[in-house]
Amino acid sequence: MTLKNVTVKPFIKWAGGKGQLISEISNKYPDNLGYDVDKYCEPFVGGGAVLFDVLSKYNLKQVIINDINKELINTYRQIRDNAKTLIIELNAIQEIYHSFDISERKKMYYEMRDRYNHLKINGNESVNIEKAKLFIFLNKTCFNGLYRVNKKGLFNVPIGGYKKPLICDEENLLNASKLLQNAEILCGDYSDCINYIDENTFVYIDPPYRPLNNTSSFTSYDEKIFDDDEQVRLRDFINEISMREAKVLLSNSDPKNVDTNDDFFDVLYSEYRIDRILAKRMINSVAEKRGSVSELLISN
Repeated sequence: MTLKNVTVKPFIKWAGGKGQLISEISNKYPDNLGYDVDKYCEPFVGGGAVLFDVLSKYNLKQVIINDINKELINTYRQIRDNAKTLIIELNAIQEIYHSFDISERKKMYYEMRDRYNHLKINGNESVNIEKAKLFIFLNKTCFNGLYRVNKKGLFNVPIGGYKKPLICDEENLLNASKLLQNAEILCGDYSDCINYIDENTFVYIDPPYRPLNNTSSFTSYDEKIFDDDEQVRLRDFINEISMREAKVLLSNSDPKNVDTNDDFFDVLYSEYRIDRILAKRMINSVAEKRGSVSELLISN
């Protein structure tokens, strides 16, 4: 299913989201996407900007998305399977939140955050709709739209200062649900996607970025750390799916932004094409530090 001339946006804000880079990334899509290349796989789906761009433009035989974040994947599944119920829940919580003053909002936010963390640790499938509702609510009302967890796996972002956040974007959620109807939604390590990938597959890979410096490290989408050893393991995965003749496109940070002698990715992907594009830092507590930096697009 496609939605011609309709823009479907990510339903959450996500660190490293690719909404601003869609034009650059889409220029790298395979020429025969939707024809000979009739499968799409995204092993680190995150906010899904590229996913929704692809699904809104191309008719595909098979779509596989995956992420290690269980609550994110639950939210994708609820949008696909139970969008109308989720919208009712979100509209109700939005009406209450908008009616409150600052002190009441703060009390509500932290109560919702505690409830979310309780369900995250102790919940079962019977509360999946509630978890998805809370996941979206917290994303829309927390500081800077950031998703971050501590070592115990608990969401710990404080409340944001938005005056009238759009907690329930009904039209966008319904359109996202339509596009996701035929998607297989997996939760696990990206390598679990390997058996879905063949010569007819376009694979877009957007892993946790390699930090540009010690203070910019952000790998806390979940409790696991994506370090340089993980970047090497990912390269090995890309080598394997490239041998299967899959069409692969990878995004990552450019170490040369801070050290022109840092050739980590240039060496790691020396057998691949490496393009550098400009992107803005969208998530930073200091507005003036959201300037343009170089990012990498690596393709086979």
